[in-house]
Amino acid sequence: RAPSAHFLITLQHNKIVKMKLAIASLLVGSAAAFAPAASFGRNSALKMSETATETEKAFAKLPASVKPGVVTGQALVDLLDAAQDQGYAIPGVNIVGTNSINACMEAAAKYGGPIMVTFSKGGGQFIAGKSVDNTDDKASIAGTIAGAKHVHEVAALYGVPVVLHTDHCQKAWLPWIDGLLAASEEHFEQTGQPLFSSHMLDLSEEPLEENIGICKSYLEKFAKVGILIEFELGVTGGEEDGVDNTDVDSSRLYTQPEEVFYAYEQLSQVEGGAFTCAASFGNVHGVYAPGNVDLQPIILYNSQKYIQEKIGSEDDKPMKFVFHGGSGSSVEDIQYAIGAGVIKMNIDTDTQWAFWDGLRAYEAKYHDYLQGQIGNPEGDEVPNKKYYDPRMSLRAGEEAMAARLVKAAEDLKCVNVLN
Repeated sequence: RAPSAHFLITLQHNKIVKMKLAIASLLVGSAAAFAPAASFGRNSALKMSETATETEKAFAKLPASVKPGVVTGQALVDLLDAAQDQGYAIPGVNIVGTNSINACMEAAAKYGGPIMVTFSKGGGQFIAGKSVDNTDDKASIAGTIAGAKHVHEVAALYGVPVVLHTDHCQKAWLPWIDGLLAASEEHFEQTGQPLFSSHMLDLSEEPLEENIGICKSYLEKFAKVGILIEFELGVTGGEEDGVDNTDVDSSRLYTQPEEVFYAYEQLSQVEGGAFTCAASFGNVHGVYAPGNVDLQPIILYNSQKYIQEKIGSEDDKPMKFVFHGGSGSSVEDIQYAIGAGVIKMNIDTDTQWAFWDGLRAYEAKYHDYLQGQIGNPEGDEVPNKKYYDPRMSLRAGEEAMAARLVKAAEDLKCVNVLN
């Protein structure tokens, strides 16, 4: 029996409806995939997204946009808002390989908070291999990208938000950032997210206008793919990973509120841009005897008040600050700075020591088992392979570093801030 005309019309109508739904679904999916650049930063206001519902949350104490794994774009903005609103700072830790990367994420899982995994130019080169030619920063670029891809693959397994950041980049090192930005742009085309969450440009050796002018030009590129910029005003003293400011004029260790406002005003002009400020308030890289470092976090409070009055805002912390040279600082100074809007503190010297101390303790404990491949206190013919397996001593370093980071998170009030 032939189908009726009514049946054929109904069938054709259903096909058309299904096709329209499929097209609409595809368009919505495409728009969602590339949405971060449109809303990211909201001209640096960095205010928490209120669009997601409670049922979508991965973490009870964080916005729904923040999920386990690498956090970028609007989710990063929301995470930093939460840190500032709830009064804690995220540990930003310099790493040199997968051992230190994994120790960071292990620590975050233990203390119940986010972590910022930070690559330096030298750290990236080390990951690629110190024997590799680094002409045009190609080893630093390749190693940093390789480390970032490792984090993308395993971060979600730790169940915490992870920020992928790069540390001090001087003017002469900008080709390193250019290479990383190209990788992020490619990653964005494929996934709708950048490879890196944020980059720091340290142009503090340049005149203020040039410093912020270059930062602004980079932020215009970053905003298109959802990358946040961290910039530096003034100089962080001491020496770290190729950046040596040990002999800098002490006056440059203290940033002025007018400088902070100038940067805020200029960078706020970038549509969709998001930024944080590494203002100098006497902080130095490295660990020094008590009394040798004169921290003045009151500078951060004064800068916030100055900006608030200039822009006529009800927000008493319009700027997101970061704290460099935090190793060796007193808990009181750290937490006072957090009160002024610090949402991240860099840690390197203390975690380097912790990793080494773990290795040192392992060697001391098993010294008599590490003097030859065969022969130990249990017998002259007993093998020692399970003791000199590199994984054993490296694991001891990881555990010691993770333990030190848990202590750092406590100082930063970053414990149990997820759920």
